[in-house]
Amino acid sequence: MASPKHNGSDVEHPAEPDPLAETHEDNEELVATAATVCVVGAGVLIFEAALLPGLVLGIATALVPKYLPRMGAAVSPLVKSTVRSAYKMGQKTREMVAEMQEQVHDIVAEVDAEAEKAQPPAPTAPAA
Repeated sequence: MASPKHNGSDVEHPAEPDPLAETHEDNEELVATAATVCVVGAGVLIFEAALLPGLVLGIATALVPKYLPRMGAAVSPLVKSTVRSAYKMGQKTREMVAEMQEQVHDIVAEVDAEAEKAQPPAPTAPAA
């Protein structure tokens, strides 16, 4: 007679690893990633603060699918469209600023030209 332990229904299967359980290696990777993000963030703040929203969105894009796998598929298109919109808005802002700078330079040039015309000519020395 077969014992219940050898019966097909009582065979123990190895436990599947929990994908959300953190291991020591995951913690080290997280610390290294956080340090890298801090260094890049400091560089962004020093050189171009306007890039900071893009950096935050990039970090969110990288972390959401890793730590929230079920939400990753649903959130990824939203994040992509947000990044696209932020990029387009940044491009439009740059164009607007360039246009404004050009107009200001034109106005300054006109004011300089008018100032030169308004100045009386320098008196010439009488011939001796």
